Amino acid sequence: MNDHRPIKRTPSLLERAADMFGTDPAAGAPTIDVSGLPDEPVRKGKPKKKAEPETPVTLEAEILDPVVEAAPAVEAAPKPSPRKDIARAAPAVVPSRQGTIDRERLAARGMIVPGAPVSGISEEYRIVKRELIRNFAGAGNRPVLPRGHRVLIGSANPGEGKTFSAVNLALSLAVETDHDVLLIDADIAKPSVLEALGLENGPGLMDALADPHLPLGDCLIQTDIAGLKVMPAGTQHTHDTELLASARTEALLAQLEAGAPGRIVILDSPPVLAASPAAVLAGHVGQLIMVVRADETLESALRDAIGLMGACPHIQLLLNGVKYSPGGRRFGTYYGQGGA
Repeated sequence: MNDHRPIKRTPSLLERAADMFGTDPAAGAPTIDVSGLPDEPVRKGKPKKKAEPETPVTLEAEILDPVVEAAPAVEAAPKPSPRKDIARAAPAVVPSRQGTIDRERLAARGMIVPGAPVSGISEEYRIVKRELIRNFAGAGNRPVLPRGHRVLIGSANPGEGKTFSAVNLALSLAVETDHDVLLIDADIAKPSVLEALGLENGPGLMDALADPHLPLGDCLIQTDIAGLKVMPAGTQHTHDTELLASARTEALLAQLEAGAPGRIVILDSPPVLAASPAAVLAGHVGQLIMVVRADETLESALRDAIGLMGACPHIQLLLNGVKYSPGGRRFGTYYGQGGA
């Protein structure tokens, strides 16, 4: 006899993080039907790689900001973005450095590998990126988040997976045909983005802030993925917090967005409870993802960290280091290998 009972889905990384730390879901939060998502776009005419058909599941956005309107079943066209009009008015900064991403290194760490078959980790970050894009695109009845295209990835303490999450999210977003990604390593004291990607070091964020005459293109790396650019942390500076808090930072971010109306800026933050620049960076972005590590991040530490990041209006939690049971999602498992 056939059993027609609905299959209970495995909660997403966003949902499980919110449930673990007792944050209340936003009333009437919008949902994402994963079964209705389009195939991943592929650049330069490469053949698409399709995952096996999945059981339809939904993702509820677990947001600490309680004011979110429900999206209708059929999405309306995205609302016009004033940022895009401004970005088109100026020429784009062209990176003067080139770099090739070390795919073997990514694979060894259980991360998304560009061009590889669809995996569990790539599907998880696909869900996360769709939520981020909807937040700043104003899809349906959602309000457009000011500066929502700027996303800060942080954690309360070191070793909870913020860089792991920032790099994976950037790699996932880089295949979007309507967007390109600038990944900035803003963890000045202990940068690790370049090491994770296998790119060579050089001038970066702090050099650009300290020397306004330095060509900005010299601080950017164009990777071998067309949609992904990287800005290293640059030379360590004794007044990094003051420089990041200055008007120069906002002007620099605006310059990096100029000429690129679809650009998404991902910043890898220092650990919030370990370095003061994190709270300053929160004032320059519209979305903050706090990475929490399963069975390690303390609720008290997380709430202290969120309390320091109040300058960002929209905060979500992302669970790292969790493994699914055999009855979980069929598209794979989360490998739980997180860096700093």
